[in-house]
Amino acid sequence: MKLLMRLVVNAIAVAAAAWLLNDISITGSTTTNKVITLVVVAAIFGLVNAVVKPLATLLSLPFIVLTLGLLIFVINALMLLLTSWISDGLDIPFEVEGFGTALLGALIITVVSWLMNVLLPDKLETD
Repeated sequence: MKLLMRLVVNAIAVAAAAWLLNDISITGSTTTNKVITLVVVAAIFGLVNAVVKPLATLLSLPFIVLTLGLLIFVINALMLLLTSWISDGLDIPFEVEGFGTALLGALIITVVSWLMNVLLPDKLETD
């Protein structure tokens, strides 16, 4: 249940970023197709954050300390760009245009995910 809630939170966060930024696009012919795309993109984003992000963070740890943690924002943006690249390779209609958009999108996704986790702490703690 916890994994499913994290997937839904990620999907909502990605949807918020796509809604707020014109250069993050999720296309689909119907609302159902867009929702399915959001869930698949959220799953890819979750896998990228679970597998690649810890390695990238560990390798760049001295630079993260040197920049007082600001490099984490760059790493988050790169994870969003990687998610877009993987989605493109799998023919999933999700696209992020450019690094600046990825940086803003990653910031939006982080804030929305944090807010959702604050609002739903009991749901994420069970099972």
